[in-house]
Amino acid sequence: MMINLSTDNARMRTGTSTLLLALAALLGACAAPLHKAPVEDRNARPGIALVGAPVVAETAKPLPGAENAGKPGYYTVKPGDTLIRVGLESGQNWRDVARWNSIDNPNLLEVGQVLRVVAPGADVTATTARAVPPTKVETRSLDSGAAAPVAGAASAAAAPAPVGAAVPVAAATAPTSVAAVARDEEVAWAWPAAGSVALPFDEARSKGLVFAGKAGDPVFAASDGRVIYVGSGVRGYGNLVIVKHNNTYLTAYAHNQTLLVKEDQVVRRGQKIAEMGSSDAERVQLHFEIRKLGKPIDPARLLPPR
Repeated sequence: MMINLSTDNARMRTGTSTLLLALAALLGACAAPLHKAPVEDRNARPGIALVGAPVVAETAKPLPGAENAGKPGYYTVKPGDTLIRVGLESGQNWRDVARWNSIDNPNLLEVGQVLRVVAPGADVTATTARAVPPTKVETRSLDSGAAAPVAGAASAAAAPAPVGAAVPVAAATAPTSVAAVARDEEVAWAWPAAGSVALPFDEARSKGLVFAGKAGDPVFAASDGRVIYVGSGVRGYGNLVIVKHNNTYLTAYAHNQTLLVKEDQVVRRGQKIAEMGSSDAERVQLHFEIRKLGKPIDPARLLPPR
């Protein structure tokens, strides 16, 4: 019996080709896109983007008070600001600013946040000074930072204090309260230090006067008022005392080595409130500012002649 190998080989090649064509068709069908309904992942949490899914950016949350930016009586927080500095720049007690803005943590301020820096309901265009609320004056020795009482002495506000001299408080039998200041021009000023002026006022560089001296020299309150800050929380000022004299004026005394008063204490013009030092400064000095409605002005325009 003879076997036709040529015919068998041809049949095998034809069958193989047919099988390959069928496999190619099947693979092509698998590669074609399937139009199915999207699959919903019921385990995915709301607001969490799945891997590979497009991410939708959240709308930026507006900063507190942003709607008041630029309005009179409001302050926009800048980089490096603290609540103490905001108070200094606005001429207000930082505790009042915190209360007006419902701030529980004074260390948490956001750049761009807008703060109210006038009392609610106050006329932001008013510039007339009002009196510091009368408060009993504490009488202490000079060592504790207050002028000692002198029997029969007249009120310190009656005449300018001598340079470097502490102004005596009225006798114990007389009323002891800060005199009311009705207008700006009635504020009685005195020099805060006995040393010479080493650096004059320059609004761009030095926002006050710089007094020369040696460590431990006395620093005096420039006028009657209430202490609204004692500490080192304002960068560049070192150990700082801020005194508010009325709703228009406050004074700042920087770079002290010793602070002799406490917050909310009433002080008198000429009272020793600190000792000169070099905290946050290259040399011993007193940096002294007078601010009118928060704006630094040249103290030499208000201080009496020497």
